Amino acid sequence: MAENEKLVHPIPPTFDKTSRILVLGSFPSPKSRESGYFYGHPQNRFWRIIADLFDEEVPKTVEEKYALLQKHHIAAWDVIQSCTIKGASDSSISDVIVNDLRPILEGSEIRQIFVNGKTAYKYFRKYTEPLIGCTAVCLPSTSPANAAWSLSRLIEAWGVIKEYTE
Repeated sequence: MAENEKLVHPIPPTFDKTSRILVLGSFPSPKSRESGYFYGHPQNRFWRIIADLFDEEVPKTVEEKYALLQKHHIAAWDVIQSCTIKGASDSSISDVIVNDLRPILEGSEIRQIFVNGKTAYKYFRKYTEPLIGCTAVCLPSTSPANAAWSLSRLIEAWGVIKEYTE
Protein backbone atom coordinates (compact mmCIF):
# COMPACT_ATOMS: atom_id res chain seq x y z
CA MET A 1 0.00 0.00 0.00
CA ALA A 2 1.29 3.44 -0.89
CA GLU A 3 2.27 5.76 1.92
CA ASN A 4 1.33 9.41 2.20
CA GLU A 5 4.06 11.50 0.60
CA LYS A 6 4.71 15.24 0.59
CA LEU A 7 5.30 15.98 -3.09
CA VAL A 8 6.12 19.02 -5.19
CA HIS A 9 4.74 19.37 -8.72
CA PRO A 10 7.54 18.37 -11.13
CA ILE A 11 6.00 19.41 -14.47
CA PRO A 12 6.20 23.01 -15.72
CA PRO A 13 3.13 24.57 -17.30
CA THR A 14 2.58 24.32 -21.04
CA PHE A 15 1.60 27.68 -22.51
CA ASP A 16 2.72 30.42 -24.84
CA LYS A 17 1.53 33.91 -25.72
CA THR A 18 -1.13 32.51 -28.10
CA SER A 19 -2.76 30.17 -25.53
CA ARG A 20 -6.50 30.83 -25.37
CA ILE A 21 -7.72 28.30 -22.83
CA LEU A 22 -6.14 26.89 -19.69
CA VAL A 23 -6.92 23.32 -18.66
CA LEU A 24 -6.09 22.52 -15.04
CA GLY A 25 -5.90 19.13 -13.42
CA SER A 26 -5.50 18.64 -9.68
CA PHE A 27 -1.98 17.16 -9.24
CA PRO A 28 0.03 14.81 -11.49
CA SER A 29 -0.54 11.10 -10.94
CA PRO A 30 2.42 8.79 -10.29
CA LYS A 31 2.29 7.78 -13.99
CA SER A 32 2.32 11.42 -15.10
CA ARG A 33 5.25 12.20 -12.81
CA GLU A 34 7.04 9.14 -14.19
CA SER A 35 6.38 10.11 -17.83
CA GLY A 36 7.26 13.75 -17.19
CA TYR A 37 4.06 15.20 -18.64
CA PHE A 38 0.37 15.68 -18.00
CA TYR A 39 -2.14 12.81 -18.20
CA GLY A 40 0.55 10.14 -18.41
CA HIS A 41 -1.59 7.19 -17.31
CA PRO A 42 -2.26 5.10 -20.44
CA GLN A 43 -5.94 4.78 -19.51
CA ASN A 44 -6.47 8.52 -19.01
CA ARG A 45 -8.67 9.70 -21.87
CA PHE A 46 -7.46 13.32 -22.05
CA TRP A 47 -5.23 12.86 -25.11
CA ARG A 48 -7.84 10.82 -27.00
CA ILE A 49 -10.44 13.53 -26.33
CA ILE A 50 -8.23 16.42 -27.46
CA ALA A 51 -7.12 14.50 -30.57
CA ASP A 52 -10.74 13.67 -31.46
CA LEU A 53 -11.99 17.22 -30.94
CA PHE A 54 -9.39 18.64 -33.30
CA ASP A 55 -9.31 15.72 -35.77
CA GLU A 56 -5.69 14.88 -34.95
CA GLU A 57 -3.73 11.70 -34.30
CA VAL A 58 -3.51 10.71 -30.62
CA PRO A 59 -0.06 11.90 -29.51
CA LYS A 60 2.33 9.30 -28.15
CA THR A 61 5.43 11.20 -27.01
CA VAL A 62 5.75 14.15 -24.67
CA GLU A 63 6.89 16.25 -27.64
CA GLU A 64 3.79 15.28 -29.66
CA LYS A 65 1.51 16.06 -26.71
CA TYR A 66 3.14 19.44 -26.18
CA ALA A 67 2.86 20.23 -29.91
CA LEU A 68 -0.83 19.24 -30.00
CA LEU A 69 -1.68 21.60 -27.15
CA GLN A 70 0.29 24.48 -28.62
CA LYS A 71 -1.17 24.00 -32.11
CA HIS A 72 -4.66 24.41 -30.69
CA HIS A 73 -3.84 27.23 -28.24
CA ILE A 74 -4.33 25.11 -25.12
CA ALA A 75 -2.36 25.82 -21.96
CA ALA A 76 -2.12 23.03 -19.37
CA TRP A 77 -1.08 22.83 -15.77
CA ASP A 78 -2.45 21.76 -12.41
CA VAL A 79 -4.09 23.61 -9.55
CA ILE A 80 -1.82 22.13 -6.87
CA GLN A 81 1.87 23.01 -6.58
CA SER A 82 2.55 20.72 -3.62
CA CYS A 83 0.56 18.47 -1.34
CA THR A 84 0.59 15.33 0.73
CA ILE A 85 -0.95 12.49 -1.26
CA LYS A 86 -1.22 8.71 -1.09
CA GLY A 87 -0.43 7.22 -4.51
CA ALA A 88 -2.89 8.60 -7.05
CA SER A 89 -5.74 9.01 -4.56
CA ASP A 90 -7.29 12.46 -4.93
CA SER A 91 -9.30 11.85 -1.78
CA SER A 92 -6.07 11.62 0.24
CA ILE A 93 -4.82 15.08 -0.79
CA SER A 94 -3.94 17.38 2.12
CA ASP A 95 -1.49 20.19 2.96
CA VAL A 96 -2.27 21.92 -0.33
CA ILE A 97 -0.21 24.77 -1.75
CA VAL A 98 -1.53 26.02 -5.10
CA ASN A 99 0.30 26.99 -8.27
CA ASP A 100 0.47 30.69 -9.11
CA LEU A 101 -1.44 31.01 -12.39
CA ARG A 102 -0.67 34.70 -12.86
CA PRO A 103 2.36 34.14 -15.16
CA ILE A 104 0.16 32.11 -17.51
CA LEU A 105 -2.74 34.56 -17.38
CA GLU A 106 -0.47 37.57 -17.87
CA GLY A 107 1.68 35.95 -20.57
CA SER A 108 -1.07 34.62 -22.84
CA GLU A 109 -4.50 35.31 -24.31
CA ILE A 110 -6.46 33.01 -21.95
CA ARG A 111 -10.19 33.44 -22.59
CA GLN A 112 -11.46 30.67 -20.33
CA ILE A 113 -10.16 28.35 -17.60
CA PHE A 114 -11.39 24.75 -17.52
CA VAL A 115 -10.74 22.23 -14.79
CA ASN A 116 -10.49 18.50 -15.40
CA GLY A 117 -12.78 16.97 -12.80
CA LYS A 118 -14.34 17.75 -9.45
CA THR A 119 -11.16 17.50 -7.37
CA ALA A 120 -9.38 20.13 -9.45
CA TYR A 121 -12.54 22.27 -9.30
CA LYS A 122 -12.77 21.97 -5.51
CA TYR A 123 -9.20 23.16 -4.99
CA PHE A 124 -9.48 25.83 -7.69
CA ARG A 125 -12.60 27.28 -6.05
CA LYS A 126 -11.15 27.12 -2.55
CA TYR A 127 -7.65 28.49 -3.18
CA THR A 128 -7.12 29.82 -6.71
CA GLU A 129 -10.32 31.66 -7.55
CA PRO A 130 -9.92 34.11 -4.63
CA LEU A 131 -6.30 34.79 -5.66
CA ILE A 132 -6.88 35.50 -9.34
CA GLY A 133 -10.49 36.66 -9.37
CA CYS A 134 -11.43 34.35 -12.27
CA THR A 135 -13.89 31.49 -12.35
CA ALA A 136 -13.46 28.15 -14.08
CA VAL A 137 -15.72 25.71 -15.89
CA CYS A 138 -15.68 22.21 -14.46
CA LEU A 139 -15.50 19.46 -17.09
CA PRO A 140 -15.92 15.76 -16.29
CA SER A 141 -12.72 14.03 -15.30
CA THR A 142 -10.80 12.19 -18.01
CA SER A 143 -9.33 9.86 -15.37
CA PRO A 144 -9.89 6.12 -15.69
CA ALA A 145 -11.43 6.34 -12.21
CA ASN A 146 -14.36 8.21 -13.79
CA ALA A 147 -15.76 5.04 -15.36
CA ALA A 148 -19.32 6.41 -15.34
CA TRP A 149 -18.40 8.60 -18.33
CA SER A 150 -17.84 6.85 -21.66
CA LEU A 151 -15.30 8.26 -24.08
CA SER A 152 -18.07 9.50 -26.39
CA ARG A 153 -19.82 11.34 -23.53
CA LEU A 154 -16.52 12.91 -22.47
CA ILE A 155 -15.81 14.06 -26.03
CA GLU A 156 -19.25 15.65 -26.20
CA ALA A 157 -18.83 17.42 -22.84
CA TRP A 158 -15.30 18.58 -23.61
CA GLY A 159 -16.41 19.94 -27.00
CA VAL A 160 -17.12 23.28 -25.28
CA ILE A 161 -13.40 24.07 -25.30
CA LYS A 162 -13.37 24.44 -29.10
CA GLU A 163 -15.37 27.66 -29.08
CA TYR A 164 -12.54 29.34 -27.11
CA THR A 165 -9.59 27.98 -29.10
CA GLU A 166 -10.49 29.28 -32.56
